[in-house]
Amino acid sequence: MRSLRDAFGQFATGVAVVTTVTPDGDRAGVTVNSFTSVSLDPPLVLWCLSRNAPSAPVFLRAGRFAVNVLAAGQDHLSQRFARPMPDKFAGVETRPGPGGPPLLAGALAHFACRTLTTHDGGDHVIFVGEVGYFQHSEGEPLVFHAGGYGEFAGAGRAADRAGARPVLARPA
Repeated sequence: MRSLRDAFGQFATGVAVVTTVTPDGDRAGVTVNSFTSVSLDPPLVLWCLSRNAPSAPVFLRAGRFAVNVLAAGQDHLSQRFARPMPDKFAGVETRPGPGGPPLLAGALAHFACRTLTTHDGGDHVIFVGEVGYFQHSEGEPLVFHAGGYGEFAGAGRAADRAGARPVLARPA
């Protein structure tokens, strides 16, 4: 199992925190790297959550979620929402998104969604959501590869326009 996980870890991904709130106020948040766009028309995204995650019942009950795409330097948020703790939101700057799910301050992008459907994905639940609201800002993403965080090095978008290619650099 570990060697399969290590092989999967060779695929560099962005990092997001998915948040939700139920109508009765229960909040949950979890770090994921299983976020992807599915469709532009209608606007659909998906992400996956372990069936064993303590927050799984909250996400299944809520019917809404927000995806917060983390920026470089937000690895502390990734680590916080990846670990079980009584209140993952304590001391974290948020604002309520459309429908209520918390939006994390400083994220590169936010997608507020209603859960359209869920699918069995082995030991995970696959959530498909319809995007009702989104926003994004400029900046560099937080990247995860081979069990560690990294950031793109270089001049970002200006380098892209000039034909240079950003590289993944591990923070010191």
